[in-house]
Amino acid sequence: MYEYTTQGTCSAKIRFDIRDNKVHDLSFLGGCDGNLKGISILAEGMDAAELSKRLKGVRCGSKQTSCPDQLAKALELVVKEQAKGEH
Repeated sequence: MYEYTTQGTCSAKIRFDIRDNKVHDLSFLGGCDGNLKGISILAEGMDAAELSKRLKGVRCGSKQTSCPDQLAKALELVVKEQAKGEH
């Protein structure tokens, strides 16, 4: 299980697991409860790199980031970390 501390969003942390390059057990601490539960359900079983690609750059109002963008950054870090471990 991975835990990522967000920056610039209402949610404080994102927790998730990646197994066989797929996202599982995604949850957010804080933030817009219904929207983030919806994202978590939609993300379940998705390819981590593809999900990161789709969510990267999404903004929340006038903020430079969003919860989906922070998730993309977290996934990108873990995918890179896992790729290094496989070599």
